Amino acid sequence: MAHFIYEYSANLPTEQLDLQALMAKMHTAAAATGVFPLSGMRSRATRCDDYRIGDGNPNYGFLNLSMKVGHGRELETRMAMGRTLFELLIEHLQPVFASRGLAVSFEMRELEEYVKFNHRNI
Repeated sequence: MAHFIYEYSANLPTEQLDLQALMAKMHTAAAATGVFPLSGMRSRATRCDDYRIGDGNPNYGFLNLSMKVGHGRELETRMAMGRTLFELLIEHLQPVFASRGLAVSFEMRELEEYVKFNHRNI
């Protein structure tokens, strides 16, 4: 299980942000490690119309990526995967960085003990 949840400020240009391409890159990179099965990956994005960054400069934007992963992977594995994905995220966002102030954050949460139900045919 790997779920990617993007939140981003509404002022980011969609053509530069290119979320579909970003999601595809992240799924491909995560699957290539062999740590996460591709069939268990999900990505979704939420555009935030109401936000404030720092001093309120309207040119500032943000993107936060929260990643939820199932329990059982070593910390070293999660750290290495996190670094790889964060570097990929920053690389993808270079056109946005070139056009405005941008704050990017990434967190990976391992779901400890939990009850989970799944059903899929993919």
